[in-house]
Amino acid sequence: MKEYKIAVIAGDGIGPEVIDEGINVLNEVAKVDGDIAFDFTHFPWGCEYYAETGKMMDDDGMEKLKEFDAIYLGAVGFPGVPDHISLWDLLLKIRKGFDQYINIRPITLLNGAPCPLEGVKREEIDMLFIRENSEGEYAGAGDWLFKGKPEEVVLQTGVFSRKGTERVIRYAFEEARKMNKSLTSISKGNALNYSMVFWDQIFDEVSKEYPDVQTYSYLVDAASMLMIKDPKRFEVVVTSNLFGDILTDLGAAIAGGLGLAAGANINPERDYPSMFEPIHGSAPDIAGEGIANPLASIWSASQMFDYFHRPDLGARVLKAIEDVLTEKEYVTPDLGGNASTSEVGARVIHYLKG
Repeated sequence: MKEYKIAVIAGDGIGPEVIDEGINVLNEVAKVDGDIAFDFTHFPWGCEYYAETGKMMDDDGMEKLKEFDAIYLGAVGFPGVPDHISLWDLLLKIRKGFDQYINIRPITLLNGAPCPLEGVKREEIDMLFIRENSEGEYAGAGDWLFKGKPEEVVLQTGVFSRKGTERVIRYAFEEARKMNKSLTSISKGNALNYSMVFWDQIFDEVSKEYPDVQTYSYLVDAASMLMIKDPKRFEVVVTSNLFGDILTDLGAAIAGGLGLAAGANINPERDYPSMFEPIHGSAPDIAGEGIANPLASIWSASQMFDYFHRPDLGARVLKAIEDVLTEKEYVTPDLGGNASTSEVGARVIHYLKG
């Protein structure tokens, strides 16, 4: 039996509520499968921890996390703690420190999920976004000069290295080849005359090594329009840190809402643990009410199985999610139902038991 060590950072707001249901699902799948097991270690880091200690995580937190096979994150952020503190001192610290340079966000309209687009068939919304996750617009480079003075100037610098740009694009080509799907690059080369021209150049260079992969390139503004008007044209998509962040929230809106949006932060070389999370945020307005949708958290657990080379188990979890959505009797208020977080989690487990 293979046992995986999982670091759990439930975090803030609804994070602990949804992560508990994900853990229940992971344990149930392990029980049904019989060949794997999980050992969970919980860390109390987040905004509440910050309020008590002045830190989002322990000083040696990264050293502690390094020993795990994966990290399971609930949510980060809460009123009273500035967003840039909660983000940079926990989530981005882990992504960058563990070189999780691939962010994977599936935009798939599951059976039973609501879609605001009229006349769109389920199979027409099936995208895999591969987002650069370690540099670009979120590199954190810049300066704040002459604070509070009339000549105040803020510089926010995007950082696009050849190494960082090429490796995410190459990863996307490999995925597109493996899936036998097209690959679309999204940039803004007409206006960002250094960073995005460079991105387009690297995409063209790498594409020559993959003549079997059909490629397309769109400007980000055109892509956002086409995701609404003609979503079927997007299969595998590769884009920068900022554009990927924005477009995948748009994708979540057309594929059932943020309550169904999962994300994986991957270090492909497996030198460090990868991290799996729902992308809906901490939703402090409903925290503690027991009505948060746990399906995104459970979907991210499905991604964890894929990472552990058990796509069969990942697919089984997704099928159980679809069964719950199709049944419609056990869904949370964001999906038009009145079920609680724990009731939805229990229903997913019901279908996992078969």
